[in-house]
Amino acid sequence: MTQRPLFTSESVTEGHPDKIADQISDAVLDAILTEDPRGRVACETLVTTGLAVIAGEITTSTYVDIPAIVRGTLKSIGYTDSSYGIDGDTCAVMTTIDQQSPDIAMGVDTGGAGDQGMMFGYATNENEAMLPTPILLAHRLTQRLAEVRKNGELSWLRPDGKTQVTVEYEDDRPVRVNTVVVSTQHSPDVTLEQIRRDIIAHVILPTIPESLIDPDDCIFHINPTGRFVIGGPHGDAGLTGRKIIVDTYGGMGRHGGGAFSGKDPTKVDRSAAYAARWAAKNVIGAGLAERCEIQLAYAIGVAEPVSVRVDSFGTGMIDDAAIAAALREVFDFRPGQIIEDLVLRSPIFRPTAAYGHFGRAPETKRIDTREVELFPWERVDRAEALRAAAKA
Repeated sequence: MTQRPLFTSESVTEGHPDKIADQISDAVLDAILTEDPRGRVACETLVTTGLAVIAGEITTSTYVDIPAIVRGTLKSIGYTDSSYGIDGDTCAVMTTIDQQSPDIAMGVDTGGAGDQGMMFGYATNENEAMLPTPILLAHRLTQRLAEVRKNGELSWLRPDGKTQVTVEYEDDRPVRVNTVVVSTQHSPDVTLEQIRRDIIAHVILPTIPESLIDPDDCIFHINPTGRFVIGGPHGDAGLTGRKIIVDTYGGMGRHGGGAFSGKDPTKVDRSAAYAARWAAKNVIGAGLAERCEIQLAYAIGVAEPVSVRVDSFGTGMIDDAAIAAALREVFDFRPGQIIEDLVLRSPIFRPTAAYGHFGRAPETKRIDTREVELFPWERVDRAEALRAAAKA
């Protein structure tokens, strides 16, 4: 009998308290990198009712107006009314910033890793984004929630929200969306019946491909508690780095435990995780496997990774050890080289802080007078070289 296992992933909107914190931290990072590409940043944010607290270690030659960055970020998300939980114009902003420890800088300045730890990258050929389908669809739903809120299509929506998608698989291929959960903050005067009707019609059905969803055979849970008026930082305090599974692969694939937002690229929690995703996508692009997970591990102050491991989950065209050997030949996983190859000293990180760090195509954006590449780790630009190395 054919097994049809289910897998579920969630996403959160840009107005979710933890994602507010991530976006503020990355907005501070981008502001510093714009003027000081070699700035060292470890910026943490807490948001709660009417208050944002910015803490961490920053060493830079430039000055950035952190309160202005906080307020601008909040307003761009849609927090322009204190009844939403926080108001960018009137909230309090507290900062407590120190410089980076010289003990850490001593190892990083010579090209070593900024910390010990392990990072994972994952890719699959089940869709063009090379991302697991449950997290890809969950992100698209939260993006659609923001879109219909900001364009006025659903005027009762407010910024906070979550989505969750359960996908049915057959022979490791997604065949059907089994369940969709959407919980969204709303104005107090809208009925649950209207919320359900509008979310299905304006968010879910326009977003999920018809080939994967049958509206008559899919379970919809729309605001299952019945009411979600109190949200944002008023409903829950938000902290940088609390949505690491939302940020990556939705639970399909391992995670090393390190968060991304607010960290400059000398922190391998961020740069090596991006490099591992880049390498995994090229393994798929080279046709060496249908699914691929790459683990990189580092020792603080040491440039070369202590290990490079490949798991193709039995889908590899060649042995996993041979794929790993080819990766070492084609990719340089030293932190300094990752930063150079992916041009990570650019102010490109705020867009990553909502709707996932992976699965979006690279694109060029103008920042002031220069052009930068967003999501450069999503390139599939070394597949041919990797294929050749694997055959050698």
